[in-house]
Amino acid sequence: MHHANLNDLVAFTAVAREQNFTRAAAKLGVSQSALSQTIRSLEARLGLRLLTRTTRSVAPTEVGERLLRSVGSRIDEIQAELANLGDLRDRPAGTIRISADEHAASIVLWPALERFLPNFPDIKVEIVVDNGLIDIVAERFDAGVRTGSIIAKDMIAVPIGPDIRMVVVGSPSYLGTMPAPKMPQDLTTHRCINLRLPTHGGLYAWEFEKGGREMRVRVDGQLVLNSIPLMLNAALAGFGLAYLAEDQVQPYLESGRLVQVLGDWCPPFSGHHLYYPSRRQPSAGFALLVETLRYRGLAST
Repeated sequence: MHHANLNDLVAFTAVAREQNFTRAAAKLGVSQSALSQTIRSLEARLGLRLLTRTTRSVAPTEVGERLLRSVGSRIDEIQAELANLGDLRDRPAGTIRISADEHAASIVLWPALERFLPNFPDIKVEIVVDNGLIDIVAERFDAGVRTGSIIAKDMIAVPIGPDIRMVVVGSPSYLGTMPAPKMPQDLTTHRCINLRLPTHGGLYAWEFEKGGREMRVRVDGQLVLNSIPLMLNAALAGFGLAYLAEDQVQPYLESGRLVQVLGDWCPPFSGHHLYYPSRRQPSAGFALLVETLRYRGLAST
């Protein structure tokens, strides 16, 4: 049996991931007919069907899925290393893809990028805002940003922000309609603004802790949203209680437009971390960005 060369495997990986010859050909910069011939030749040499083709779709066969799992990440690593050769030039270059939740993107990443990007014009940064817990390796991100408590153990995690505190807030007009909750379970009698988690499709359960006692509460209300700014707007408009990061609502607490409740049940927890696979060899540009983002505590400010 003739062995597949790297170009054949790159072509197969692109088609299997895109599940479309047209998109894969555009991504690789080749014609669709040439790409189809490459895949047919690869299948012929292997004596195996790797893709199921219909008039409307392309999907990996069981054998194709196995090949994609085994070689896809290795090809990504090879391509990343080749891209890193650009770091041998005078100026760091390349593209850095980061997955981050809405809060981290606006509060942590963007202020740092405003300072970072003008100094390194050959570095491109793509931020994808996602409040779910995606697999950054499978989705081909260079790094992700999440709170320290939910990062997998096989990742390198770098703190990029202070501890975070989630708080329950409502408008004076809403809290004037019924007694403020004294215990987390009292929230079940209130109108609350729910957050839909995109990864699993479920509603986020509000988390509380006091004196070592932890509690998760499923709340209900008129609104289910998947945007933090919309949740804040809804709370300000009096549509119920919201569970939001303290730094996002602090100006409204100070102005009196929002009121905090259950404060003694909302302790701080480990803040945002940039994380990436431990086997990754960081490029010069990525390493520079990590150092720009690294949180060094109040002493550094």
